[in-house]
Amino acid sequence: MKTSTKLLAVILLLALGLTLTACGNDEAAASTELVINDGDFSEMQLIHYMVKLLVEDHTDLTVTIKDQMSSVNLFRELTGNQSADLFNSYDGTLLTTFLKLDPEDVPEGMTLYDFANQEALKKHNIRLLDQLGNDNTYALAVPQAIADEYSLSTISDLIPIAPELTFGAEHEFFSEEGSMKYRPFVEFYGLNFKDSLSVDLGLKYAAIENGNFQVTEVYATDGLNKKAGLKILEDDKHFFPEYNGALLVRADLFEDFKDTAPNLEEVLNLLGGRFTNEIMTDLTYAVDVEGRSVPEVAEEFLTSQGLLG
Repeated sequence: MKTSTKLLAVILLLALGLTLTACGNDEAAASTELVINDGDFSEMQLIHYMVKLLVEDHTDLTVTIKDQMSSVNLFRELTGNQSADLFNSYDGTLLTTFLKLDPEDVPEGMTLYDFANQEALKKHNIRLLDQLGNDNTYALAVPQAIADEYSLSTISDLIPIAPELTFGAEHEFFSEEGSMKYRPFVEFYGLNFKDSLSVDLGLKYAAIENGNFQVTEVYATDGLNKKAGLKILEDDKHFFPEYNGALLVRADLFEDFKDTAPNLEEVLNLLGGRFTNEIMTDLTYAVDVEGRSVPEVAEEFLTSQGLLG
C-alpha cells in the first residue's frame, strides 16, 4: 500500500513538472512572437509586411500575420480580445470611428493626432507610434467623363445634380461606426442622391467602371483611383479630417518585449516619415493594378530606403 502511494506521488509530481515546463515553454514562445491581424486593403497589408520584415531583420522576434479583417474588427481584437499586438491605422479613424469623437472635439492648439493619442491611451490603453507621412483621407470621386459632363471639381458641385446620380461605396462606409460615414456626410453637404448602393470593397472599382453608380468614396492613396480614371473632388467644406497613417499598438507592448526585443519601438518607428501620398499611391498601384505581390513590393521599398540589413 505504501509503495502504491509513493508511486502515485511520483507520477503526480512528474505530471506537475511537465505541466509547468509546458507553461514555461508557451510563455517563452509568446515572448518572441509579435502578432498582427491583417487589414482588408493593400495599404494596410503592405505596412504590416514591412513591419514583419523590419522586426525580423532587426530583432530576434518572429512576426505572425493572421487573417484579414475590417478596421473595426482589428480594433476590437487589439483592445478587447487582445489577440494581436498592433495594426496600421490612421489618426482620423482612431478619433472618429474607434473613439466616436469628432474633429470639433479637438481642443484649440492641439493636433488631431495628439488628441486622438491622448484619448486612446486613457480609454483603451493603446497609442499611435510616429506618423508614417501619408494622409489617406476619405475623398469623393467620379469618373472623368462624369466630371467633364457636369463640370465637377468640388463636392458642392454635386448638390444640384445629385438626384440624377447613384452613389456607391463599400459596406463599411455605410456603417454607423463613427461620424465620417455616408449618412452624416450627405446630411452635411445636403446631397440627395437618386440611390445608394453598398458593395464589397473588392467590387467597388469594377462597379463604378461598369456604370453601376457614378459617385463613390475612395481613399486618397489608393492606386486603383488612377487605374479607374477617377476625378477626385475637392472637399471644399472640409468634412473629412486628416487620416495620417501610423501604427496603433498596445501601450504595454514594449514592456512585454523589453527582454527579447528592447529596441522594438525604435525598429517600428523606422517607418516614420517614410511615405508621401504619391509614394503610397505608387505602392498600392503596384499591388492592385500591376498584380505584384505584397511581400515583393514591401521588400523592394524597404531595400530602396536602406532599412534592411
